[in-house]
Amino acid sequence: MNAFGTHTRAEILSQPAVWLETLQSLHSQADELRRFFRQGAYNEVLFTGCGSTYYLSLAAAALFQDLTGIAGRGLPSSEIWLSPRSAWAAHPRTLLVAVSRSGETTETLYACDAFRQVGAGDILTLTCYPGTHLAQVGALNLVFPAAQEESVAQTRAFSTLYLATTVLGILWGGRDDLFEGLERLPEIGRRLLEVTLPMAQRFGSRTDLDRFYFLGSSMRYGLACELSLKMKEMSLSHSEPFHFLEFRHGPVSMITPGSLIIGLVSQTNHSREKTVLSEMAAKGASVLTMAEQDANVAFESGLDERLCGIFYLPAGQLIALERALAKGLDPDQPNNLTAVVRLSSESKKSVS
Repeated sequence: MNAFGTHTRAEILSQPAVWLETLQSLHSQADELRRFFRQGAYNEVLFTGCGSTYYLSLAAAALFQDLTGIAGRGLPSSEIWLSPRSAWAAHPRTLLVAVSRSGETTETLYACDAFRQVGAGDILTLTCYPGTHLAQVGALNLVFPAAQEESVAQTRAFSTLYLATTVLGILWGGRDDLFEGLERLPEIGRRLLEVTLPMAQRFGSRTDLDRFYFLGSSMRYGLACELSLKMKEMSLSHSEPFHFLEFRHGPVSMITPGSLIIGLVSQTNHSREKTVLSEMAAKGASVLTMAEQDANVAFESGLDERLCGIFYLPAGQLIALERALAKGLDPDQPNNLTAVVRLSSESKKSVS
């Protein structure tokens, strides 16, 4: 028996415990975080990262804007670094939230430098490793060491950093009514992992499936992008993310009996999104749903849906893991990937 996926599986299954530790840490810093945002009087927040943390930024920006009513955008770090004038309209009341698991991703460090050079505002950083370059460049630096990983592909680091941005949105939006729900996330996460393991093994081991489409809208689109990336990274499978209703506009032509549509279904637009999935099933695709109720993976949390984004992640991660193992691949060490992307110092000279 080989040890393929040992680290990835352990990191996926350990997520609820890490979430609990993360929530305790953020709770102890709540007053400081509120004060930081209040004193900044920001009228726009940019979230940035690379790869997984860029997709995290998309999800976090949409959730932040929903919770606070303040403009939020998610951008790849390379856009802020290489094309700052077209990436955002610089003004002094912008906050840049820079996210990197390693704290050493070159493009994210360069983005922070570019942002600071134009005097666009303040920087807040999130990473899993203390003492790294990113953990020293912000006006406030948040570090979550419990989420550190052995695997190249992010799982618990992603969910933990996403949880941190969720807490920031709640604090900065003055949504104290949502705090009690945060405390229940680890408990619900543990239950979901237990009930979804057999489902993930069943879908992941299906050799008749050769293409995967992850559908999610609003704050769930960034999460769909991340789960699609996990399928690509771990299992080297064809995988793409789309907004729900956009899938009808062209991508539907790619449906075959070998397609699996994974829907990150919302509470707000449940019926419209389920209609899209029903249409795809009628065209021959297999469908897997994740939602609060009436789904293959049913959260049954009773929580405000803005707290539930994190619940979509473990099931999607497990399916990618099982798909990789079924193909004889090691998800701990994906093809052509490294845990940190570092550029040579010469590359910085190309800043526009």
